Order: sequence, then C-alpha cells, then structure tokens
Amino acid sequence: MKFTELFSVKKPIIGMLHLTGSDKDSIFAQAKIEIQQMYHAGVDAVLVENYLGKPDDMERALEFLQVQYPDHIYGVNVLGDHHRAFRMAKKYHASFIQIDSICGHLPPDADEEYAEELSELRDDSIFLMGGVRFKYHPVLSGRSLDEDLMLGIQRCDGIVVTGEGTGVATEMEKIRLFREILCDYPLIVGAGMTLETCQQQLSVADGAIVGSYFKEDGITVCPVDPARVTCFMEKVREIRQNCPIS
Repeated sequence: MKFTELFSVKKPIIGMLHLTGSDKDSIFAQAKIEIQQMYHAGVDAVLVENYLGKPDDMERALEFLQVQYPDHIYGVNVLGDHHRAFRMAKKYHASFIQIDSICGHLPPDADEEYAEELSELRDDSIFLMGGVRFKYHPVLSGRSLDEDLMLGIQRCDGIVVTGEGTGVATEMEKIRLFREILCDYPLIVGAGMTLETCQQQLSVADGAIVGSYFKEDGITVCPVDPARVTCFMEKVREIRQNCPIS
C-alpha cells in the first residue's frame, strides 16, 4: 500500500493512544474518550500502542475502533512484539502497523533472520511504518545510516524518524538528513512534534505521529487535552493550504 492510498490528505497527523489508566476498565474507558476526542478534533488516524497499557488493553481498544469507527484510519504498534502487531492488525482490520526499529538495531546475523521474518509477515494491504535510528534503540548493524535507510525502504512502506526519547524533539538536522537520503520516500516524524515546531518539521516530512503534545500540559502519562489537539490540527490545516501533495 502506498502512503497516498492510506492518507488522502496532505501532511497527515496520527494521534497516539498510549492507554492511560489505573486498571483495565479505566484504561478502556479513557481509551474510548480519547479516540473520540482525537477524531473529533480532526486527527487523520489513531495509533494504538502499549506504551502505558498492556496488549490486552490494545485488543479492547482495537475492537472498539473496528466496531465504532470502521470508516476511520487506525493502526497498531505492539512494543517489542512485531508478530503480535501483525496478528492484531489483521484481526481488527487496522490500516497500518508501526514497528519502532525496522533495521539498524541488530547485529548482522540477527538482522538477517529479522529481515526474513518481516518478509514473511508483510501484507500488501497493510501499510508498514518502520523506524531507523529510532529512540531508545542501539545501532548495532555496522552499516552507515545511508545503508540502513536503503534497507528500510525495502522492508517497509514509510520511514519514521525520532529524536532521543518520547516527547523529546526530533532535530531538524536529522529530519533533513533523512529526507536527503530518502528523496521522496514517505518520511514520518515519530516523536516530539509540537505546535511551535510542526510548520518547520512538516515542511520537510510527509506527516507525523503526535502523542505527548496532545496530552494535558504536554505530559505523556496524562490524558488527552482536546483543546491542544484542536489547536494543533487548526495549525496543520493552515500548513496544508500552503504545501504541495506529499
């Protein structure tokens, strides 16, 4: 699947569902609220991730999306378990999967086996986003950034770039470097985008995954703040009016 087939808008914004809450029922109740809030504010997709919750919490949220928002775009990121991510995506008809590191984080022998697994798991009907030099992941490939990005192109449908951590800005220098190497291949900023940085970053990248900025006071573990999402998406709509189709 191509990026423009998944998203019909310029510079799509994916809202991250971190699954906040103190127990499984409160997590599910909050997930339903945040999904509604983000879609209502205009985000183009929701990405369900087990950053704070567990895979079982993801299942409940994805089932809710499948039933209540079948015409909306939503995706899956099961941290540390790409096999489960593909199973969930197929089970709940998710449109895309994010894998935090698609290449570069493993030594050569393990990387070869990993590449074979991905090739067997990939489904052309599901858009696959993969990180390269991704937050919290080591660089063990022994390859250059150029080489890992070229392998990333072979292994996924869009590359995700981040800074050093969750909620930490992705440096413009890194975004520009990735763009220079990738040319017109889809490039998504995966962390740290804010209202203040979105215009500059989206002038280079094709879209973004936004999590922490959408939360109360911009704190990752807090609930979504609808006002922050609305304000952010209003700015993105202005940006879209002045940029070409990705």
